Amino acid sequence: MRLNLPTTKKKAQAVVGLDIEAGSIAAAEVRVNGVARIGASGIAPLPPGAFHEGEVLDPEVLADSLKELFAENKLPKQVRLGVGNQRVIVRTLRLPAIEDPKELDAAVRFQAQEQIPMPLDQAMLEHQVVGGVPGEEGGAPQVDVLVVAARREMIASVVEPVRRAGLHPAGVDLAAFGMIRALSGGSAEVEAPDAPPQATLYCNLGDVTNLAVARGSACLFTRVSHVGLEGVVTSLESSLGLVAVHARQWLNHVGLERPVEEIEGDPAMVAEVRRVLEAGLGDLVDELRLSLDYYAAQEGALPVDRIVLCGPGSAIPGLPQQMEAALSLRIEPTRPAALESFDPATAARLTLPFGLALES
Repeated sequence: MRLNLPTTKKKAQAVVGLDIEAGSIAAAEVRVNGVARIGASGIAPLPPGAFHEGEVLDPEVLADSLKELFAENKLPKQVRLGVGNQRVIVRTLRLPAIEDPKELDAAVRFQAQEQIPMPLDQAMLEHQVVGGVPGEEGGAPQVDVLVVAARREMIASVVEPVRRAGLHPAGVDLAAFGMIRALSGGSAEVEAPDAPPQATLYCNLGDVTNLAVARGSACLFTRVSHVGLEGVVTSLESSLGLVAVHARQWLNHVGLERPVEEIEGDPAMVAEVRRVLEAGLGDLVDELRLSLDYYAAQEGALPVDRIVLCGPGSAIPGLPQQMEAALSLRIEPTRPAALESFDPATAARLTLPFGLALES
């Protein structure tokens, strides 16, 4: 499911998944011939102040950075963008089962007027049936429909610098959907025939945290939290006077795995990085608990039996293990098979753009 853009039809060509964060931009060319394979790819730092909490602040800086990234890595120019911020609204509606697509679309729009807190004439709206329930006591069956709404002005603000960079947007997708596509095939487990249905929480830990609950490839719930690495990096910039790129390097160097006494570097700096990282971990765990509780309160929510973790934070040594211990829920840092040849940090950052490039 995509928030599709009107584009000129062209011959089939390679598509690049593009993910933008406050600290970096990442792009992955995906070619599918039986299996998905990575072609060209690239990751580049993004100057401070260009992008924040999922929204573009400086389109000119972003356009220049994109142009440089694509030129240096010889990436194709047709791209699919991921968006994920709090101006994208996702709701699940329960409606009577309607076979006619036009009638279902009309029913979704009618219900969305009450459920989506934005004027629909200012929004891009997409929906997808993700489940259903039989009718009770002879009643008509019902379907669960996932509805995504995004303000047109927000989508335009992301697309404009991409076009200014000389790239051709083929579509805009919810970042959480790209994450599910990238990871559900390689990490899905086969349920026993008599086992109750269960769901997986997918978590992309980047500058913000993208969360999605899914069963198989069907998204049941998603949200974006501002609790992520950007806050941790900002704290290190403030307390240690580091620039963002060096702060991120220190996070991966110190991690949460080894005792601070065994880590190379200035002891005071190592200790401060560990302190800030542990505080960030506590905030992240609290946010995940709140999100899981909120999801569990939804009608028809399936129990979550594990968390599949990706994104830059998943490559910080010891972080997945610490999260697992705090949440008492199995956590799997996972990468798609197509990214197995990359080092862990690179594979973690390219997972989301890889999923965005895949056809839904």
